[in-house]
Amino acid sequence: MTVWGLRLSLYILYRNWGKGEDFRYKKWRDDAGPKWWWYSFFKVFLLQGVLMWVIAAPLLAAQISATPAQLTVIDIAAVPVWTVGFFFEAVGDWQLARFRANPANKGKVLKTGVWRYTRHPNYFGDATQWWAFYLFAAATGEGAFTMFSPIIMTILLVRVSGVALLERSLAEKRPGYKEYMETTSAFIPWFPRKKAP
Repeated sequence: MTVWGLRLSLYILYRNWGKGEDFRYKKWRDDAGPKWWWYSFFKVFLLQGVLMWVIAAPLLAAQISATPAQLTVIDIAAVPVWTVGFFFEAVGDWQLARFRANPANKGKVLKTGVWRYTRHPNYFGDATQWWAFYLFAAATGEGAFTMFSPIIMTILLVRVSGVALLERSLAEKRPGYKEYMETTSAFIPWFPRKKAP
């Protein structure tokens, strides 16, 4: 959890240093107008605080449980799941940062590396790591009930704040993105499809 959180925090700090407010929050602020103070309290701070507490359930369950005293087969299975997730998230973010740093790529779509297999490797990686955290909790025998956590996280990343939100924006603003959508998996990595004639 520490490796995941530290890497993500440092990347977000690097990516946003000196930049303005996230476009999603700006849109919410514009839509809410003078009610933004209360709106942000409930939609941003309170909602995200409650979600954070709920989604962290597997982590709490794994840390609180005193049994078993040794690693289990489920723990061992969780490690490669977490590693795959960490790989896609970290490599996806790194490749995107390098791509954006090159002025020649302005307005272009990244279609190489892990981005060749999924349009959102970072979101897929994040969700996959949460499934691994759930497996660590399930290995205790007491944390199996926390499956709601990775389900909620995956739904949020795919349908609410991640893929769905970005796809609408990118399809409208980025030339070539609609074609990229036709050939590349949205979330789960897979081999590129051939473009329809």
